This record gives sequence, C-alpha cells and structure tokens, in this order.
Amino acid sequence: MDYNDCLRFANDNPVSFIATMDGNAPRVRAFLMWFADESGFYFHTSAAKNVSKQLKNNPNIEVCFYHAGGDIMAKNMMRVAGKAEFVDDAHLKARLLEERPFLKAIVKGPNDPMLAIFRIHEGEAHFWSMADNLSEADIPRIKFG
Repeated sequence: MDYNDCLRFANDNPVSFIATMDGNAPRVRAFLMWFADESGFYFHTSAAKNVSKQLKNNPNIEVCFYHAGGDIMAKNMMRVAGKAEFVDDAHLKARLLEERPFLKAIVKGPNDPMLAIFRIHEGEAHFWSMADNLSEADIPRIKFG
C-alpha cells in the first residue's frame, strides 16, 4: 500500500473522526473531510470553534477514516497522524464555497475570517482491520509530505 491508496480510501470514506488536544484532555469529534490529494488531507471549520483554537494551540492531530461496509477482517480503517496547517488561500476558500454551497448561509464569502481551512500535509498513515488487532505495532506506516 502507498500514499495513493491512502488518498483513495480517504476520498471514498470522507466521514472521519478527528482527535485534538485541549490542554491535557483529548477531544474527538466526527468531521466530513473536504478532499485529499497529493498536497494533503483537507478539512474546514469555523475559526470561532474550539477545534480551531485547539489546533492553533497544538497542531498535532490524528484522524481516523472508517469504511463500515464489507468484511470486518478487511482493511476497513485508516489512521492519519501529523500536524494541522491552516491554509489562508482565497481561491481555495472560493472553491470550498462552490463545492459546499451550504456554507454560503454561514459565512459572508471567501474572505470571511470565520472560514478556516486546514490540512494535514505531512505525517504518516496506516491501515487497520480486526485481522491486525494483536499486531498493530507491526503494521507498515506510510509516510507522506
């Protein structure tokens, strides 16, 4: 498996769970990934939300993508660990508003400071299934970035 397999899995299974740190307390929430490509895994949120503040205070992040269907013993989970990087790019924000039009009711446009895009562009990923349950440390890691 390689980085392209990671991108394919994330794009096919965009519902994910993001773990951040709030001081010394972990926080996990479901997130809908926007897209993944060779430059990273992209997400969006509001700058006013706790997740934004947590990632600015501590950019270490882990995301778990899960494929619910199929054989429970098959590779049905992918974990991605790295550092979150906020991306302030007006063209990318405009694209986001076109691809996710429901956001237009929340923000005033691509220059709205409340619209925050972040990505994980460097880190490592690995796939997991129940078949790997007792050998997680032996699962190959896929480095990217």
